[in-house]
Amino acid sequence: MTTLLALALRLPLQNVLMAAISTASLAIGILSIAAVSGSPFGPIVYTDELGERVFNVVPWPLPMLWVVLIINSRGVARLVMRPWRKTNYYGFWVIGIACALITIFALGFEPFAVIAKSYWVWQAAAGTANWFRTPWVSFLGWFLTALAITALSIPWLINKHPVKQPMDYQPLIVWILMNLWPALGNAAHGLWAPFAVMLAANAIAVTAAIRGARW
Repeated sequence: MTTLLALALRLPLQNVLMAAISTASLAIGILSIAAVSGSPFGPIVYTDELGERVFNVVPWPLPMLWVVLIINSRGVARLVMRPWRKTNYYGFWVIGIACALITIFALGFEPFAVIAKSYWVWQAAAGTANWFRTPWVSFLGWFLTALAITALSIPWLINKHPVKQPMDYQPLIVWILMNLWPALGNAAHGLWAPFAVMLAANAIAVTAAIRGARW
Protein backbone atom coordinates (compact mmCIF):
# COMPACT_ATOMS: atom_id res chain seq x y z
CA MET A 1 0.00 0.00 0.00
CA THR A 2 2.82 2.43 0.79
CA THR A 3 4.40 1.67 -2.58
CA LEU A 4 1.20 2.35 -4.51
CA LEU A 5 0.22 5.40 -2.47
CA ALA A 6 3.66 6.94 -3.00
CA LEU A 7 3.40 6.21 -6.72
CA ALA A 8 -0.01 7.95 -6.77
CA LEU A 9 1.70 11.20 -5.73
CA ARG A 10 3.25 11.52 -9.19
CA LEU A 11 0.99 9.41 -11.42
CA PRO A 12 -2.77 9.38 -12.11
CA LEU A 13 -4.70 6.84 -10.06
CA GLN A 14 -5.63 4.79 -13.13
CA ASN A 15 -1.95 4.44 -14.02
CA VAL A 16 -1.12 3.25 -10.51
CA LEU A 17 -3.91 0.67 -10.51
CA MET A 18 -3.05 -0.60 -13.99
CA ALA A 19 0.66 -0.80 -13.13
CA ALA A 20 -0.17 -2.93 -10.08
CA ILE A 21 -2.69 -5.10 -11.91
CA SER A 22 -0.48 -5.67 -14.95
CA THR A 23 2.58 -6.46 -12.82
CA ALA A 24 0.68 -8.89 -10.59
CA SER A 25 -1.03 -10.54 -13.57
CA LEU A 26 2.22 -11.02 -15.46
CA ALA A 27 3.88 -12.40 -12.31
CA ILE A 28 1.04 -14.89 -11.83
CA GLY A 29 1.32 -16.00 -15.46
CA ILE A 30 5.10 -16.44 -15.43
CA LEU A 31 5.18 -18.13 -12.01
CA SER A 32 2.38 -20.48 -13.07
CA ILE A 33 4.32 -21.49 -16.18
CA ALA A 34 7.41 -21.99 -14.03
CA ALA A 35 5.54 -24.22 -11.57
CA VAL A 36 4.18 -26.40 -14.38
CA SER A 37 7.07 -26.48 -16.83
CA GLY A 38 10.14 -25.53 -14.79
CA SER A 39 10.90 -22.60 -17.09
CA PRO A 40 12.40 -20.00 -16.73
CA PHE A 41 13.50 -20.63 -13.12
CA GLY A 42 14.00 -24.39 -13.03
CA PRO A 43 12.01 -27.25 -11.48
CA ILE A 44 10.31 -25.75 -8.44
CA VAL A 45 7.65 -26.99 -6.02
CA TYR A 46 5.89 -24.51 -3.74
CA THR A 47 5.13 -25.63 -0.18
CA ASP A 48 2.14 -24.58 1.93
CA GLU A 49 4.24 -22.15 4.00
CA LEU A 50 3.07 -19.15 1.94
CA GLY A 51 -0.63 -19.92 2.35
CA GLU A 52 -3.41 -20.19 -0.25
CA ARG A 53 -2.62 -20.27 -3.95
CA VAL A 54 -3.88 -18.33 -6.94
CA PHE A 55 -5.45 -20.79 -9.41
CA ASN A 56 -4.18 -23.53 -7.05
CA VAL A 57 -0.68 -22.97 -8.39
CA VAL A 58 1.04 -19.75 -7.21
CA PRO A 59 1.11 -18.73 -3.50
CA TRP A 60 -0.80 -15.47 -3.18
CA PRO A 61 2.02 -13.35 -1.60
CA LEU A 62 4.37 -13.81 -4.58
CA PRO A 63 2.51 -11.58 -7.10
CA MET A 64 2.36 -8.88 -4.41
CA LEU A 65 6.09 -9.31 -3.80
CA TRP A 66 6.74 -8.75 -7.51
CA VAL A 67 4.66 -5.56 -7.50
CA VAL A 68 6.79 -4.17 -4.67
CA LEU A 69 10.04 -5.31 -6.31
CA ILE A 70 9.27 -3.94 -9.78
CA ILE A 71 8.00 -0.52 -8.71
CA ASN A 72 10.62 0.17 -6.03
CA SER A 73 13.62 -1.22 -7.93
CA ARG A 74 12.67 1.10 -10.79
CA GLY A 75 12.41 3.97 -8.31
CA VAL A 76 15.90 3.24 -6.98
CA ALA A 77 17.24 2.94 -10.53
CA ARG A 78 15.77 6.35 -11.38
CA LEU A 79 17.62 7.86 -8.42
CA VAL A 80 20.88 6.22 -9.52
CA MET A 81 20.45 7.49 -13.08
CA ARG A 82 19.20 10.97 -12.20
CA PRO A 83 22.44 12.72 -13.28
CA TRP A 84 22.02 11.17 -16.74
CA ARG A 85 18.23 11.53 -17.09
CA LYS A 86 18.54 13.63 -20.25
CA THR A 87 20.75 11.18 -22.13
CA ASN A 88 19.44 9.06 -25.02
CA TYR A 89 19.74 5.71 -23.25
CA TYR A 90 18.45 6.76 -19.84
CA GLY A 91 15.34 4.54 -20.03
CA PHE A 92 17.32 1.43 -20.99
CA TRP A 93 19.76 1.98 -18.14
CA VAL A 94 16.90 2.39 -15.66
CA ILE A 95 15.39 -0.92 -16.79
CA GLY A 96 18.75 -2.70 -16.69
CA ILE A 97 19.65 -1.42 -13.21
CA ALA A 98 16.18 -2.28 -11.88
CA CYS A 99 16.47 -5.85 -13.18
CA ALA A 100 19.97 -6.15 -11.72
CA LEU A 101 18.71 -4.96 -8.33
CA ILE A 102 15.96 -7.59 -8.36
CA THR A 103 18.49 -10.29 -9.26
CA ILE A 104 20.69 -9.19 -6.34
CA PHE A 105 17.62 -9.40 -4.10
CA ALA A 106 17.10 -12.95 -5.38
CA LEU A 107 20.66 -13.93 -4.39
CA GLY A 108 19.74 -13.24 -0.79
CA PHE A 109 16.07 -14.16 -0.89
CA GLU A 110 16.47 -17.63 -2.40
CA PRO A 111 18.59 -19.09 0.45
CA PHE A 112 16.25 -17.45 2.96
CA ALA A 113 13.13 -18.81 1.21
CA VAL A 114 14.50 -22.31 0.59
CA ILE A 115 16.58 -23.05 3.69
CA ALA A 116 15.30 -20.74 6.42
CA LYS A 117 11.58 -20.64 5.59
CA SER A 118 10.96 -23.65 3.28
CA TYR A 119 8.72 -21.56 1.00
CA TRP A 120 9.61 -23.80 -1.95
CA VAL A 121 11.83 -26.73 -2.94
CA TRP A 122 14.09 -27.00 -5.97
CA GLN A 123 14.09 -30.36 -7.73
CA ALA A 124 17.18 -29.93 -9.87
CA ALA A 125 19.18 -32.99 -10.90
CA ALA A 126 21.99 -34.11 -8.64
CA GLY A 127 25.23 -32.31 -9.42
CA THR A 128 23.50 -29.20 -10.79
CA ALA A 129 25.50 -26.07 -9.99
CA ASN A 130 23.64 -24.23 -7.26
CA TRP A 131 23.72 -21.38 -4.77
CA PHE A 132 22.51 -22.71 -1.41
CA ARG A 133 20.26 -25.33 -3.09
CA THR A 134 19.05 -22.88 -5.76
CA PRO A 135 20.15 -23.70 -9.33
CA TRP A 136 22.12 -20.86 -10.85
CA VAL A 137 19.79 -20.81 -13.85
CA SER A 138 17.08 -19.58 -11.49
CA PHE A 139 18.78 -16.20 -11.19
CA LEU A 140 18.73 -15.82 -14.96
CA GLY A 141 15.01 -16.55 -14.65
CA TRP A 142 14.65 -13.78 -12.05
CA PHE A 143 16.42 -11.32 -14.36
CA LEU A 144 14.39 -12.27 -17.45
CA THR A 145 11.13 -12.19 -15.49
CA ALA A 146 11.96 -8.75 -14.12
CA LEU A 147 12.87 -7.58 -17.62
CA ALA A 148 9.64 -8.90 -19.15
CA ILE A 149 7.39 -7.47 -16.44
CA THR A 150 9.15 -4.10 -16.42
CA ALA A 151 9.07 -3.78 -20.21
CA LEU A 152 5.36 -4.64 -20.40
CA SER A 153 4.30 -2.57 -17.38
CA ILE A 154 6.42 0.51 -18.04
CA PRO A 155 3.81 2.38 -20.14
CA TRP A 156 1.69 2.72 -16.99
CA LEU A 157 4.68 4.03 -14.99
CA ILE A 158 5.42 6.93 -17.31
CA ASN A 159 3.86 10.27 -16.50
CA LYS A 160 2.46 11.65 -19.76
CA HIS A 161 2.24 15.15 -18.22
CA PRO A 162 5.33 15.43 -16.03
CA VAL A 163 5.65 18.29 -13.55
CA LYS A 164 8.52 19.25 -11.29
CA GLN A 165 8.29 17.28 -8.03
CA PRO A 166 10.37 17.07 -4.84
CA MET A 167 12.97 14.31 -4.60
CA ASP A 168 11.34 11.00 -3.69
CA TYR A 169 13.37 8.75 -1.40
CA GLN A 170 10.42 6.47 -0.63
CA PRO A 171 11.39 3.73 -3.14
CA LEU A 172 14.91 3.64 -1.65
CA ILE A 173 13.56 3.32 1.90
CA VAL A 174 11.19 0.51 0.92
CA TRP A 175 13.97 -1.20 -1.03
CA ILE A 176 16.29 -1.12 1.99
CA LEU A 177 13.58 -2.59 4.22
CA MET A 178 12.75 -5.27 1.64
CA ASN A 179 16.37 -6.38 1.54
CA LEU A 180 16.82 -6.26 5.30
CA TRP A 181 14.08 -8.87 5.67
CA PRO A 182 15.93 -11.79 3.97
CA ALA A 183 19.37 -10.41 4.89
CA LEU A 184 18.68 -10.50 8.63
CA GLY A 185 16.88 -13.81 8.22
CA ASN A 186 19.96 -15.27 6.56
CA ALA A 187 22.17 -13.95 9.35
CA ALA A 188 19.87 -15.46 11.98
CA HIS A 189 20.23 -18.87 10.32
CA GLY A 190 23.99 -18.66 9.79
CA LEU A 191 23.75 -18.10 6.02
CA TRP A 192 26.60 -15.63 5.99
CA ALA A 193 27.51 -15.65 2.28
CA PRO A 194 24.03 -14.51 1.10
CA PHE A 195 23.98 -11.98 3.94
CA ALA A 196 27.35 -10.56 2.88
CA VAL A 197 26.38 -10.41 -0.81
CA MET A 198 23.17 -8.52 -0.06
CA LEU A 199 24.90 -6.16 2.36
CA ALA A 200 27.74 -5.28 -0.03
CA ALA A 201 25.62 -4.99 -3.18
CA ASN A 202 22.95 -2.87 -1.54
CA ALA A 203 25.52 -0.63 0.12
CA ILE A 204 26.79 0.18 -3.38
CA ALA A 205 23.25 0.66 -4.70
CA VAL A 206 22.21 2.92 -1.82
CA THR A 207 25.37 5.02 -2.15
CA ALA A 208 24.79 5.44 -5.88
CA ALA A 209 21.11 6.30 -5.35
CA ILE A 210 21.85 8.95 -2.72
CA ARG A 211 24.62 10.41 -4.86
CA GLY A 212 22.30 10.55 -7.85
CA ALA A 213 19.48 12.10 -5.83
CA ARG A 214 21.77 14.90 -4.64
CA TRP A 215 23.00 15.72 -8.14
